[in-house]
Amino acid sequence: MKILIELPTWLGDSVMTTPAIENLANAFNDSRITLIGSFIAIKALKNHPKVTKTYVLDKKYINLVKFAHKLEDFDIFFSFRSSFRSKFLIFLISATNKYQFDKKKYNKGHQVEKYNNFVNSSLGINTKANKLALHIEKDNFAHKKKLLGINPGATYGSAKRWYPEEFANVVISLSNEYDIVIFGGPAEKEFAKEIELYLLKKNINNFVNLAGKTSISELINKISKLDLFITGDSGPMHLAAAFQIPTVSIFGPTNYKETSQWMNQKSKILTKNLDCQPCMKRVCPLVHHKCMRTIKSLDVLNAVEALN
Repeated sequence: MKILIELPTWLGDSVMTTPAIENLANAFNDSRITLIGSFIAIKALKNHPKVTKTYVLDKKYINLVKFAHKLEDFDIFFSFRSSFRSKFLIFLISATNKYQFDKKKYNKGHQVEKYNNFVNSSLGINTKANKLALHIEKDNFAHKKKLLGINPGATYGSAKRWYPEEFANVVISLSNEYDIVIFGGPAEKEFAKEIELYLLKKNINNFVNLAGKTSISELINKISKLDLFITGDSGPMHLAAAFQIPTVSIFGPTNYKETSQWMNQKSKILTKNLDCQPCMKRVCPLVHHKCMRTIKSLDVLNAVEALN
């Protein structure tokens, strides 16, 4: 069975498809999967044992046409994206059966359940969404103390970001027990640098700032080695869930009922549950940003304590 899968664009969304993809792959004993999607999504999921080929998609329509014409025929095409561009691609792809995720149709429950229900209804099966599944090539990341990872950035927008000084205060309080790794993408280096400067002012030196310095594969591998993770609603948060890393997740404008860590028993969610939450905006529309501003380092430290 030759299966073509278009992955979501974002890292977190791609990771949340993995229970559905596992069920899809297991529905056919002889399944051979080709993945297409963004560079980030492909890098995160390419090591699945049933994946035989991967392609990074170009967003330009003319290049999609050229790509589709060169692609082989498939038995099934699943697109986990609901965009018009994906609808255009479905028209071009040669496959016996084609299915596209519809966010208006699958609008209840956690995002993992939405993706899994999409596969179930498309194939007429009834499988449960199990744990997130990432297949990685492990390497050594030596450390003497336990490892605390913090992920202060948020690709979606500034409204999802907790404050550098508060992150630093948490790290300072835990620095005797943990060595610290600061994560972040290339666009988040300045944010991570602010935390670094706070730590240096307090003579905290047992940290490494990896913001903008890791590939996706390296990011996955290093998160898999952590003993504790503190993060906002982000792609790395879902990576940690896949490895059952004890995690404190800080939620502001987004809906934790839809995008919190999936099936991680070692997870604590911090949110203030204000009347304006979740607004789902990139920038606070009320300007005050209370959903994040009122969460303090002590709240996070209490959540860490509750995990132990």
